[in-house]
Amino acid sequence: MLIFLGLAGYLVYFNAIKRDSFINSPYNTRQDTFADRVVRGNIMSSDGEILAQTNVSDDGTEERSYPYSNIFAHVVGYDTNGKSGLESEANFQLLSSHEFFLTQIKNEFMGAKNVGDTVVSTLNADLQTTAYNSLGDRRGAVVVIQPSTGKILAMVSKPDFDPNTIAANWEQLVNDETNSSLLNRATMGQYPPGSTFKIVTALTYLRQHGTFNGFSYDCQGSITKEDHTIQCYGGTVHGQEDFYAAFAKSCNCAFAEMGTQLGGAALLKTSENLLFNQKLPLRSYRKSSFTLNGSSGVPLTMQTAIGQGNTLVSPMHMALITSSIANGGVLMKPYLIDKVQNHAGDEVDTTEPEAYKRLMTDNEASLLGELMKGVVQNGTASSLNGRGYTVAGKTGSAEYNESGASHSWFVGYSNVDNPDIVVSVIVEDGGTGSEAAVPIAADVFDAYYFD
Repeated sequence: MLIFLGLAGYLVYFNAIKRDSFINSPYNTRQDTFADRVVRGNIMSSDGEILAQTNVSDDGTEERSYPYSNIFAHVVGYDTNGKSGLESEANFQLLSSHEFFLTQIKNEFMGAKNVGDTVVSTLNADLQTTAYNSLGDRRGAVVVIQPSTGKILAMVSKPDFDPNTIAANWEQLVNDETNSSLLNRATMGQYPPGSTFKIVTALTYLRQHGTFNGFSYDCQGSITKEDHTIQCYGGTVHGQEDFYAAFAKSCNCAFAEMGTQLGGAALLKTSENLLFNQKLPLRSYRKSSFTLNGSSGVPLTMQTAIGQGNTLVSPMHMALITSSIANGGVLMKPYLIDKVQNHAGDEVDTTEPEAYKRLMTDNEASLLGELMKGVVQNGTASSLNGRGYTVAGKTGSAEYNESGASHSWFVGYSNVDNPDIVVSVIVEDGGTGSEAAVPIAADVFDAYYFD
């Protein structure tokens, strides 16, 4: 009797609570059978632009089209040769119809298809287009998030592809290992974080010492421990620094020394608190990697503390860490679907913002924000200062080969007293953060406030 009641209870629970998540799973191939009686719905931007639609010809032939072509390629995705992006995540909603019931009865009687629901995304067409154009023909990614809600406002990855011709170009795209154009570098890319990781090192220091006050370091342009030498960029001698100056100038020597004092175990603990080696609150992503531990040697500890070593992270993950700083330590669950409407525009469902996890205390977030403000006011991202809005951020130059070539990083947020948006940028082989990534972030911030 208990087993029977337990089974009955679970069936009620499944149908009331878990039903939609199972039906909407991208692994549920039965979803595609809905296409026999429903015309796939539109995907819209938050500002009313059509990002994906189904064109139906006079003979009933259906063709999926993407008016923005390559611009939303990875985040909206494709619906041919499998599915990706929002086309996969919102497959169930797009193939569901909430048209007026009399209209549905009429269509059933006439043998006609109902029109699928419209998915209104959180994406902003203007910000997406700005980020896409600013990245230009360079490889890399740009992520824009609203930290107070978790709304993803833009997600660009390059090299890209045209989803309108995905079927015709499929073999070429799949076999092109040089460009990996199908890879969404924003969520699946794995890069050394460079000096953006100094945010993590700074938080580890704060947790051990309780304050940044009292820190002092005399930078001579290089530091050597156990026959391993680390230099500041270009061999710059920063001289006597407090913590804020070391962070603003991105002093490698100070942070390498700091790393050896903190130790690998402490850096590992903080990193995992910030979701390295952990699940991320995303539908599709590659887990970031942090391998340093208490038994790691001094040279590797020095390298890791400045964002080199074996650490790998995605632009999206860095955007999430920055979002938690901008939001008082609380990471909001990122999302792409704002609401679902029927063909007539009536609301069917709405996504409510949801806190995912507190990654740090409010005080820790505030102090990290002060460090990041200094980077813009008198540090490596000073070109973002005095633009009509305030910015807090961190640049990074992530070396990826023996010759010293580096990826260009920037992470930061605007309107620092009441943050509006977070921007995360990586430009592959872009040099320093101030050279390539910061100008792209500036274009995105400008578009948000002035366009």
